[in-house]
Amino acid sequence: MFQSLVDQVSGSPWTYAFLFAVAAVDVVFPLVPSEASVITAGVLAASGDLVLPLVILAAAAGAWIGDTTSYVVGRTLGTRAVRRFFAGEKARGRLAWAERLLRTRGPYLIVVSRFIPGGRTATTFTAGLVEYPWRSRFLPFSVLAALIWGSYAGLIGYLGGSIFEEQPLYGLLLAFGIAAAITVAVEGYRRVFRPA
Repeated sequence: MFQSLVDQVSGSPWTYAFLFAVAAVDVVFPLVPSEASVITAGVLAASGDLVLPLVILAAAAGAWIGDTTSYVVGRTLGTRAVRRFFAGEKARGRLAWAERLLRTRGPYLIVVSRFIPGGRTATTFTAGLVEYPWRSRFLPFSVLAALIWGSYAGLIGYLGGSIFEEQPLYGLLLAFGIAAAITVAVEGYRRVFRPA
């Protein structure tokens, strides 16, 4: 089954368009498996079926477009969302907290949230909603976050695929294992060392 999927997408220029689309849509609909798609493409790049720099570029470009779309939606439709979903005092307090956090730690939040499914949507939407400065703050850090994310996912897949060149399924499993271990380590660190 895995080999038939590999045969379908290997070497096709549409694979890069697919990666771009999945990474872009993932921000708006967080149920789309963008990271898994990029890791899989990295495994295929290790076997020579795809070109790794193009995998990374397509994933990063899609991620940036998705983040930007979420920002624009927050900026243009945000006031309606505030009236509808942030009507109570407690909800307005949460919104004020999010705005303060973006003002004090915005670049860090934009980069780190790219690695958190759902978190990237919340952060980019809120950035637009509170009119976080686009050109001077959001744009450069969203580009940086997208490039780091695309490189991370593509290179992990490439590493797994390189180790198990003859058996890409094992390479894919290794790559997902590495990604899961990194996620668990980061989350563990965050829970242990976060400020009270």
